[in-house]
Amino acid sequence: MPDKPLTILFMPESAYGPTNNCVGIGDVLRRRGHRVVFAAEASWKGKLEALGFEEELVDLAPPAEEEQDPGQFWKDFIRDTAPEYRKSTLEQLETVTKPIWEALIDGARHCEPQLRSIIERVGPDVIVEDNVIAFPALVTAGVPFVRIVSCNPLEVKGPGVAPPFSGLAADGAGWAEFRAEYDRTHREVWSAFNAWVTEQGAPALPDLEFIHEGDANLYVYPEIVDYTADRPLGASWTRLDSSVRETDEEFTLPDIPGEGALVYFSLGSLGSADVDLMRRVISVLARTPHRFIVSKGPLHEEIELAPNMWGAEFVPQTKIIPLVDLVITHGGNNTTTEALHFGKPMIALPLFWDQYDNAQRIHETGVGVRLDTYRFTDDELTGALDRLLGDRGLRARLEEAGEEIRRRDGLRLAADVIEKIAAP
Repeated sequence: MPDKPLTILFMPESAYGPTNNCVGIGDVLRRRGHRVVFAAEASWKGKLEALGFEEELVDLAPPAEEEQDPGQFWKDFIRDTAPEYRKSTLEQLETVTKPIWEALIDGARHCEPQLRSIIERVGPDVIVEDNVIAFPALVTAGVPFVRIVSCNPLEVKGPGVAPPFSGLAADGAGWAEFRAEYDRTHREVWSAFNAWVTEQGAPALPDLEFIHEGDANLYVYPEIVDYTADRPLGASWTRLDSSVRETDEEFTLPDIPGEGALVYFSLGSLGSADVDLMRRVISVLARTPHRFIVSKGPLHEEIELAPNMWGAEFVPQTKIIPLVDLVITHGGNNTTTEALHFGKPMIALPLFWDQYDNAQRIHETGVGVRLDTYRFTDDELTGALDRLLGDRGLRARLEEAGEEIRRRDGLRLAADVIEKIAAP
């Protein structure tokens, strides 16, 4: 513990996954007596303050005329680009991945003056960023900078692992072609962003990387599915086997008709905006003997559940996953690591970005099944359900792994690293 309380400034991406990850770590630090401040995108106004944190709001674009829900920009983006998710990951580089980088860059440019003002006003002892894009103000503040990788473990690249966003298998097939196409589609965008970053006084970015490494780096991924043998981490990196917040409200399991297993279905706050996909999955699950808890997401009013289901717009995921037998997920890093934290097998239906990589890793390490999100048959989904629920050996292995992940206590390990790097 430092000799005196620290002022710690968190800046997460404006999405529930990174924000919830920072909330979990920040809550531990706050309880240790530190001052924890969030530089949060403006749509989060009041949400973090209610959890006991200070808020400093930033705009990633000109303010909307009407108040928006948290992360509304990305919900709209996902809804509008949903047809592109039916394409291969190689094709998505041009139509999904590149536009996401461009939107992130626009946000970084827009909020740079606000961030500099916030840093001057807050006077942090350490800055923690959980995002995939560089904000020059965060690395030129003259205090230690901590990077969190909680989105995609393949952000930390290496010759022995598949390229990020590809969802390619570990056998190396297609890696060179994907890397070449990534270079072709992203080189110009990266070069312009790197020039702007250095103009702001920050160090140059590594080649084709959109964010700097930190003085300390935290990386969220359980060892049971990690790439430890193929891509060792450097000395500045600390793996957190999980980072599961402890701030979710208590949950009482509702009475759901049925005698089968209990399954949690969530495509995340962004993926659930694809209402047609939500309805397709629900229609298949409705014909099984199992019971389901469904995270319906921002367009919840457009999603009708079957009698063997209960759901809501928001559900306390970290309280629900321990109660269920299996998780059906989009493969977002938060849900993937939380499912393994509680020792649950998964069915993955990836849509974009990191989700393909997590889905592939779930599949090839045997802790779950990856399905083709838009082309799976009814029998493929129900067969995966039955196979995973009936595999007693897998469930026993995952229960044991979950116990070890929880014992390693990623939240407090992360807090220790942040305190240590900030200590005078």
